Amino acid sequence: MRILLIEDDTVLGPAVRDQITGDGQSVDWVTRLDAAGDAMAAAAYDLVLLDLMLPDGRGIGFLKRLRGRGDVTPVIILTALDQVSDRIEGLNAGADDYLVKPVDLDELSARIGSVARRYAGNPNPIVSHGALDIDLAARTVHRDGRPVQLTAREWALFEAFLTRPGQLLSKAQLEGKLYAFEDDIGSNTIEVHVSRLRKKLGPEIITTERGLGYRLGTP
Repeated sequence: MRILLIEDDTVLGPAVRDQITGDGQSVDWVTRLDAAGDAMAAAAYDLVLLDLMLPDGRGIGFLKRLRGRGDVTPVIILTALDQVSDRIEGLNAGADDYLVKPVDLDELSARIGSVARRYAGNPNPIVSHGALDIDLAARTVHRDGRPVQLTAREWALFEAFLTRPGQLLSKAQLEGKLYAFEDDIGSNTIEVHVSRLRKKLGPEIITTERGLGYRLGTP
């Protein structure tokens, strides 16, 4: 997934960014709402983490404008505002989840995964695909009953295919989901990760449509 983090706290921001990156996802971190608007105009995000009190305005207004123009990108609010009325306002404005600071980073990872699965249409974290048994919450894969170790990037790429079964994903789309603006991406990075997934999970796990992209193979 590619995630937009809107947070002006210089301690929490890097911690959340590092947690997401460690999960194998890409994250763009901004500290102002105007920068968030620019980022969303330039890239397609799978999820937004939104603080409510920012230097140039309130996150609630940003969220309402987002929903008002029909944008359905999942949004999780991260805020120090802990009153029930604040939670109600955030959820009624269109947030998918609401977390109060200080945030447990492992819980944040779990909430991100849960929201992403709901939007993908299957909240069940247990998935079977041919000889593979996958636990999306635990980030584990077993092939014919034996555990398969995936790197964070390999997992993120595999998850992108699992959540879009049958959908053709271009190289540019996959790069956009795995890497942030400042990341240095090699010309054959996606090809390398796809090759490694095929070696670990089976040659048929990802199919190539030359010149167009890749899709999850049929079991």
